[in-house]
Amino acid sequence: MEKYHITDSIKYVGVEDLDLDLFESQYPVPDGVTYNSYVILDEKTAIMDTVDQRGSDQWLLNVEKALDGRDLDYLVVSHMEPDHGANIARLAQRYPKAALVGNAKTFPMIKQFFDLDLEGRTLLVKEGDTLSLGRHTLQFFMAPMVHWPEVMMSYEKTEKILFSADGFGTFGADSGLGEDWSEEAARYYLNIVGKYGVQVQAALKKAAGLDIRAICPLHGPVLKEDLGFYLEKYRIWSSYEAEQKGVMIACASIHGNTAKAADELAELLKSRGESQVEVVDLARTDVSLAVRKAFYYDRIVAAAATYDGGMFPAMESFLEHLRAKNYQKRTVGLVENGTWAPVAAKAMRTMFEGMKQILVVEPAVTIRSALDQDSRKALENLADVLTQKQ
Repeated sequence: MEKYHITDSIKYVGVEDLDLDLFESQYPVPDGVTYNSYVILDEKTAIMDTVDQRGSDQWLLNVEKALDGRDLDYLVVSHMEPDHGANIARLAQRYPKAALVGNAKTFPMIKQFFDLDLEGRTLLVKEGDTLSLGRHTLQFFMAPMVHWPEVMMSYEKTEKILFSADGFGTFGADSGLGEDWSEEAARYYLNIVGKYGVQVQAALKKAAGLDIRAICPLHGPVLKEDLGFYLEKYRIWSSYEAEQKGVMIACASIHGNTAKAADELAELLKSRGESQVEVVDLARTDVSLAVRKAFYYDRIVAAAATYDGGMFPAMESFLEHLRAKNYQKRTVGLVENGTWAPVAAKAMRTMFEGMKQILVVEPAVTIRSALDQDSRKALENLADVLTQKQ
């Protein structure tokens, strides 16, 4: 696969998983996912991470083929999460002379996952340390909480390759570049790493000081061209900036009346010159995609029916995910519906007020069962306010 070719001496040995339904048991991956691993061939040999247990057999065959009869000298452990570290013990047993390379937080985690005797087989590295393989030299940079505390990146100094751990990864076993990469990479980043923007910014500063010709993540394609595009995307996502001026209308409707209000608001916004308006049905859209959309636009309207003295569960789940992913720097409008005691706006406002730099515009729109003249007028006022705030 050309997109996974690195150089003549750095080989891709990862595997594709086309049968996985939910990544981390929560994120739909209709196009599968890759578990990436790399072999560096020099005077010494090194493997950059293992793979998920679902790909163990194929991965070991790939490793054996890449080594072509040679022994293994080092296994570099960038990230201990089981989709990358599941085969550490198996590899260590198959290649008993290989040393495991990790940092101070790596090896305690290895002991937690495996009953493995590593006496005399560990190489502890810290920020800036190097490891010579011959012509190739690896330099290590700590990237704590991107998105586990032991994560580190490795930079190969001769061929200028950054092994970026989960950074710059994507869902999708056959993700392309450009817009396709952006969408799946954004859904991956914002849902998995999104909480840790400060830590990602720190890692980006380290990467900015390196001459990088290719980025080798642990998921998705190897990135070789227009690296500034990918770095800029990460800068935007990790600083919680919007990618697009526009309005996402997140709708949680039970019987359709709140949905009708969301559609009418969308038309009102468009009539006021707002070209980028998207209505997202939270009851029928996976929350990971809804989260991605919320981060994409600079404004959001939360429109929900009242339910059990609060908000419809699809909205509550969505807002809880936004809170967990550190959602911030947005303007928010509220639309509630209720037949006898509409309280969804109050509940939604409370959740948004717990987030950083969120401007909730007033007043909220209240619908009693179905749109009428008064609630339509309130929708018009909300459309006016939102278009004035852009």
